[in-house]
Amino acid sequence: MKEIILARDARLALRSQAHHLDPVVLLGANGLTNAVLHEIDRALNDHELIKVRVPSDDREELESIYAEVAEKLGAARVQMIGKLLIFWRPADESERQDPDEAARLAILSMKTASVAGKKEAPSAPAKRTPLKAVAKPAKKVDSKKPGEKKKATSPIPVRSRSKKNRVTKKGAGSRS
Repeated sequence: MKEIILARDARLALRSQAHHLDPVVLLGANGLTNAVLHEIDRALNDHELIKVRVPSDDREELESIYAEVAEKLGAARVQMIGKLLIFWRPADESERQDPDEAARLAILSMKTASVAGKKEAPSAPAKRTPLKAVAKPAKKVDSKKPGEKKKATSPIPVRSRSKKNRVTKKGAGSRS
């Protein structure tokens, strides 16, 4: 099979999707064998986008394995980070289900039953009641509502002398 060459944007989108994936296939000490190729092929059929972990530290060997797998299986090389190789191959059209079959499976997976052409509504999931936390008595806090002025907590102190009649240290020395 021929390797798939991806456009830059498609490769970037696949890289972001593969970020959270764990390696599906781990190469052993024997390297790339027919059994490993078969397992990668099976994983690509199941998942389309996979990560493969290679135990080797030799960069040239990693690149040769990367190219060989992509060429033999007709997959696209998405990314190579350290010992991880990311491959993508679209699912075969012949293996995809027709829309009617997919709808039927979706209905079955929602646990609906069909009796003599009548569909029963799926039963509502049981409502979960939240656990009541032990609440500590809340402190009373005065809160202001929108548009209200802040309440004064203590009365404004009344000055014993007005500012004009006050005598300061500077002013006392010059008033002789």
